[in-house]
Amino acid sequence: MNDRGNTIAGWVLAAGIAALGLTIVTGEHFMAERPEKMGYEVTGVEAEAGAGAAAAEKPFAFYMAAGDPQKGADVFKKCTACHNADKGGANALGPNLWNAVGEAIGQGAGGFAFSDALKSKGGSWNFEELNKWLTSPKAYAPGTKMTFAGLSKPEDRANVIAYLNQQNDKPQPLPAAPAAGASDTAPAAAAQEGAPKGAEQEGAQKAANEPVQTEAQAAKQPKGNVAGDAAPATSGTSDKQK
Repeated sequence: MNDRGNTIAGWVLAAGIAALGLTIVTGEHFMAERPEKMGYEVTGVEAEAGAGAAAAEKPFAFYMAAGDPQKGADVFKKCTACHNADKGGANALGPNLWNAVGEAIGQGAGGFAFSDALKSKGGSWNFEELNKWLTSPKAYAPGTKMTFAGLSKPEDRANVIAYLNQQNDKPQPLPAAPAAGASDTAPAAAAQEGAPKGAEQEGAQKAANEPVQTEAQAAKQPKGNVAGDAAPATSGTSDKQK
């Protein structure tokens, strides 16, 4: 029995030594080093983010010109908890919106009790004002009773305004789309406005055409014309005292 136990113990010890040696050998062979690029590289993410940030929102007239009343009717479903746009419809939590386009801001709607924040705005609900309102009611009229957060997509705002425009006794014509590149002319126009005019412009042109005096020419000027510590030395006389 003792011989058998010693044999088993010997095999266990040998197996342990072999496992330890294998661990050391494989560790040396497959030495872990920091990779040049960490993790799995996902391409295109930064490019998409940059493209989204660069895509500035166009003037609202671009979206309003393509406003789709049918799509706007679907967007308006978000508003039906508080509003209806039916002719002769009753006010609910919010005012009835028939004839809302073109209506005075904070007025009308069958005597609906508008907030002072809206009553004090003045003007009428044209397309631009409705766009500002639907973007963020609280930002447009701080203190408004309207709890709706707003519509972030300009396409949704244009579509719902086009729908409300149809829910009207006298729908207004949608604006024509601005010419392509119209928004790019603003920086050029601003730069043109900042350019010198009249006598200032002539002076700038004259200064641009005047020849630049060389160091040799300056040295030939009468004493006192170009002198002092700042006077330039002529070519080949840099070691002389001024």
